[in-house]
Amino acid sequence: MSLAPSVAVPRTTFNTLPLYIALFCLLWSFAFVAGKIGVTDCPPLILLAARFSLAGILILGISALRREEWNLSWRDAAVFAVLGVANNALYLGLGYTGLKTVSAGLGGLIVSANPVFIAMLAALFLGEALTWRKVTGLMLGMAGVAFIVWHRMSVGTDDWHGILFTLASLASIVAGTILFKVLAPKGSLWIGNGIQNIAGGLAVIPFAFTLSSVGDIVPSTRLLGAFAFLVLGGSILAYLLWFHLLKVCGATAASAYHFLMPPLGMLFAFLVLGEHVEFRDLLGIVPVALGIYLVTRPAASASANKRSTT
Repeated sequence: MSLAPSVAVPRTTFNTLPLYIALFCLLWSFAFVAGKIGVTDCPPLILLAARFSLAGILILGISALRREEWNLSWRDAAVFAVLGVANNALYLGLGYTGLKTVSAGLGGLIVSANPVFIAMLAALFLGEALTWRKVTGLMLGMAGVAFIVWHRMSVGTDDWHGILFTLASLASIVAGTILFKVLAPKGSLWIGNGIQNIAGGLAVIPFAFTLSSVGDIVPSTRLLGAFAFLVLGGSILAYLLWFHLLKVCGATAASAYHFLMPPLGMLFAFLVLGEHVEFRDLLGIVPVALGIYLVTRPAASASANKRSTT
């Protein structure tokens, strides 16, 4: 029998962040395909009003059943409601309207340019450094997106009205992201997401039933499947992951993961919807991919150095 004292071996902590990032990218990029399916059989605003309302009811209902403590102040609840208008009602309301005449692949690509604008606004309002690498990366990102949009419009693949709605959608999520970091609501992200969905639903409902008709809904199995994914995978899980990444990674680094959406979105659109992808579209992704590297590399290095010293 050994008399040597036992030594406790420290357990290696599993880093769940890469898993969260991968799941977020898959859910967010596929949501463009599910949204395209949804707006084919249902008016966009009615689809969103139902999606937000059901998601909010489910989140807050589950919280009530679990008797979770309401740890949000009135100020935090109001902030989450404002974010619900920006990130849900405006972002998706404008985006889904654009999806009526824009392919899912292009819609995902345009919105994925949000790191370009978030990095600039983060430098102005959040004090995040805007280095020459970031500036170069932002220019490359904008050039890549502009190249693909120009090509799609020149060949008549996508309607310019839909592209304008999608660009307005992009502006909304950029504003919502900066507001989240500036206003910094405290408390449960889970309950906060429920408030956002309820606020988004209430904001969309008057427009949904004024500008659309329930009679335009075409009931189908694919509509039901798309709606289920949008509620559970999109409004509930993907948004929860998004705000978690914003808290953990910061505005610039977290938003940069949206640059991964174009290839994933085009892949899903090709596999599920049979959307045609040309070689020129893939060429446009090259400067965008290089842009994400230049924009996020300094932030990633700084974060790694900070973790290593703590």
